[in-house]
Amino acid sequence: MAAAAPPPPPSEVPEMPELAPPSSRRPLFARVRLAAPSDVPHIRRMIHQMAVFERLADHCTATEASLSSTLFNSPPFQSFTVLLLEVSHLPFAPLPPPQNPTAVPAFAPIVHTINLDLPIEDPETQIFASGAEGSGAVVAGFVLFFPNYSTFLAKPGFYVEDLFVRECYRRKGLGRMLLTAVASQAARMGYGRVEWVVLDWNVNAIKFYEEMGAKILQDWRICRLTGEALSAFANIDY
Repeated sequence: MAAAAPPPPPSEVPEMPELAPPSSRRPLFARVRLAAPSDVPHIRRMIHQMAVFERLADHCTATEASLSSTLFNSPPFQSFTVLLLEVSHLPFAPLPPPQNPTAVPAFAPIVHTINLDLPIEDPETQIFASGAEGSGAVVAGFVLFFPNYSTFLAKPGFYVEDLFVRECYRRKGLGRMLLTAVASQAARMGYGRVEWVVLDWNVNAIKFYEEMGAKILQDWRICRLTGEALSAFANIDY
């Protein structure tokens, strides 16, 4: 029997490509601030986008006029409050000081820097442009919430009505930034909890909330009176 052929010489192991140095990553500056009446056009557009995403566009009747007349009638955190998420490729300039220099700011803006491996393509940059021209700031999301009350805890809390991040800015930690801002404010005010609802088919959102430590209450259902069903109670004679 012929002798077995010798094994082939070992091949050279290819070198691993070098990772891009951290300095080559693209910074995205993100800021959460209190919304103002001038932000209503952006808020209305995002509400519509959210309704489309939730497959509820036919239920969305909010207008700029109706939002302006209802959202900014009380001091922040005492009624409906909107925090706006802005992003920019440039560092944010400080916000203008309050008109009353002795007033304590209701909410100090939160600023974070996110390092991106790839640039974000935003097809609606001009539509959602925010701040002074040339600032590079774009509105990327919002959270709307208001106080509620827990009789079991005998403490107020916050109910989050809407939490929304525009599609091209998702999965960057920006939704967490918005929700953290609400939770931090509740904790500072001594509130007992923060609550919200999530659509049962939105598995990505459910996973995200659970990772933040939220409990999904399976035994509860939303009950709602609206439209004609609510109007029917207007003339009930007791």
